[in-house]
Amino acid sequence: MSAPIRLYDEPTSRSPAVRVVSRIEEDEELHALLWCAGPGWRMVSSAVLGGGIGERSWVLNAQVSHGYRRSDPHRHLAELAGRYGMAGPGVGLMTAADVRGYGRARDGGVEAFTTAGLGVRGWAASTADGEIGPPEPGTVNIVVAVPVALSDAALVNAVATATEAKVQALLQAGYDCSGTPTDAVCVAARVPAGGAPVYDFAGPRSVWGARLARAVHGAVLAAAERADGSVPGVALR
Repeated sequence: MSAPIRLYDEPTSRSPAVRVVSRIEEDEELHALLWCAGPGWRMVSSAVLGGGIGERSWVLNAQVSHGYRRSDPHRHLAELAGRYGMAGPGVGLMTAADVRGYGRARDGGVEAFTTAGLGVRGWAASTADGEIGPPEPGTVNIVVAVPVALSDAALVNAVATATEAKVQALLQAGYDCSGTPTDAVCVAARVPAGGAPVYDFAGPRSVWGARLARAVHGAVLAAAERADGSVPGVALR
């Protein structure tokens, strides 16, 4: 069962322009964050749809119901992206959190938006055995856009920097954990063009890595502080 999709445009002239969209699935209203990035972006992601490194033109962070049991989340995300008018390659992430409570922050041209579902959390180096197959969506999802070109190595470095900043924010927010078992990240950087420099470093003390770290830290902190879903909205820091 489906209903007309509703779009809520966030009034901002800065990129990325994030939209909150809604849909009805099995009589439940669910939301998603949609970034129509357009051409000219390379992304690195751990996402179930569009993961790896390559040119991507959109990012969808979709809320799904608690107890989600579909065994084809990549197909589900592709279907949702098509319903929302997205075409071509993109990145699709999932969470059981209400994405309307997302956090957003910017620093020196870098912008990050994150969602935080922290009901199932813990430390990465746990004694528990790993599981085969996709775990249930919980999830701290991080999407961050860097307005310059990064080399492949720098993109991977940026993922590590974003993860470090996430853990710092969670600890600062009072959570005794490094994240959840289903955290995902997507870093977008510009496609090299016109002789513009390509940066080879994105560690936390590099120029762009430092900005990325501060943006992700602010966005995760804002989302974690409202992780109970009681304060939907956007935080700009």
